[in-house]
Amino acid sequence: QVEVVESGGDSVQAGESLSLSCTVSGLNFGDYQMGWFRQAPGKEREAVACITWSGRLTAYGHSVKGRFTISRDNAESTVSLQMNSLVPEDTGMYYCAAVNDRTRMWTGTCSDDMDYWGKGTLVTISS
Repeated sequence: QVEVVESGGDSVQAGESLSLSCTVSGLNFGDYQMGWFRQAPGKEREAVACITWSGRLTAYGHSVKGRFTISRDNAESTVSLQMNSLVPEDTGMYYCAAVNDRTRMWTGTCSDDMDYWGKGTLVTISS
C-alpha cells in the first residue's frame, strides 16, 4: 500500500520561511517524479514545484519561482519544499504527489496528473 505523508505545515508571518517534507512508502521512490501542489480556499489546485526521479531537473510554478526550492533524498524516500519570503497568497493546503517516471515523460512543467497523493499539510501566512 502506497502512503504519501506531508508534514511541516504551520502558521507564520509574511516574510518568514517554512520547510515542508513528504515521506513516501510502498513504492520504489527512485522510479517516481515528485511534485508539490497547493490549493487555496475557493481556488483551484495549482502546481508549486516538481522534480525528476534523479533530482537533477526541477520546475516551479510562476508565483513561487525564485522563492521556493524542491529537493529529494532517494535514500530516505523524501521530498522537501523550502519556502522563503512567504506571502499571504502562499496560504493553502499543500499536497505532495508522485507519478511513475516510466509513464510520464518529463516536460519541464508540472502536471497534476499524478498517481498518488497525500492528504495535505496546511500553510497559513499572515500579513
